[in-house]
Amino acid sequence: MSDNLGNLKKVNVRNIWSHEALEFTPWLANEENIAELGKALGLELEVEGTEVAVGPYSADILAKDAGSNDYIVIENQLEKTDHDHLGKAITYASVLDASAIIWIATNFTEEHKKALDWLNDHISNNISFYGVSLELWSIDDSKPAVRFNVVSQPTEIVKQTAISKSTESLTPAKKLQLEFWSNFREKLKNHPDIPSVQTARPQYWYDVSLGRSGINLSNIASTSSNQIGVRVYINNKIADSALSQLKMYKDDIESEIGEELQWNPNPENRDKIISLKRSANIEDKDKWNEYLDWLVDMTVKFRRAFSKRIKTMEFGTDIYDSEIE
Repeated sequence: MSDNLGNLKKVNVRNIWSHEALEFTPWLANEENIAELGKALGLELEVEGTEVAVGPYSADILAKDAGSNDYIVIENQLEKTDHDHLGKAITYASVLDASAIIWIATNFTEEHKKALDWLNDHISNNISFYGVSLELWSIDDSKPAVRFNVVSQPTEIVKQTAISKSTESLTPAKKLQLEFWSNFREKLKNHPDIPSVQTARPQYWYDVSLGRSGINLSNIASTSSNQIGVRVYINNKIADSALSQLKMYKDDIESEIGEELQWNPNPENRDKIISLKRSANIEDKDKWNEYLDWLVDMTVKFRRAFSKRIKTMEFGTDIYDSEIE
């Protein structure tokens, strides 16, 4: 080995976290650490609670995917995988109505990896299973670094196939929307400013995370009104506070985006939106490249302008507290 190179060595995780619930779970629940796990999985994770009661047991971490607002159960295991933890994770997910399970362990048996792969291939697209091998590595005597090694996850092909099979009886308009958003997703997923993208679905909207629960971008493609657009969609539980704070930056936001936006165009609605729309005939596929390029460009500009501001805001309430209890 060259004198200019160090020796890479694996470190026992128990050297850092001797107790799973008291040490590792709080460490993982930290905002920076949960974000690193999310990056490994292509998700934007936000912790909703730790040791969340489920009958006589407790789910290690209950999180949300900021891109979809779906609940995710995270089950930690600082040892080799076993049937008990898999069964508990599924139980927690069913009680908490989660859309995904993330199982973290230091050693995945081949049987449990195959079990997760089988579940992803055969279960409804409404639930996803992720297996993550937790590893610590150091170079010579350096501090150990964490590596989240994904050993099992649902493939986009499997997700899209499941959706396609369930939508064979859709109306022509819904099929058109599914195809449109599938193309949008392909263009959006390669952009460095967008950390994660959701699966395309046959609906008039396509959500993109802003990195904070309760607020997201909701792109629209309407075949009835012949419009496409980008909206900041704000949940009613934080709508008044969030909208008033964002209005303080109105001129700066519109300058960064380069367009004049509609601020709360439907004031009678409890949910609030900030939107930008344009005319578009979705049925004219010859115009799709133009429409999609505009949507991607505006989505990126909206995310740059809004995400950095909402991350620093105080809403005075956790909008999901009542749901977790």
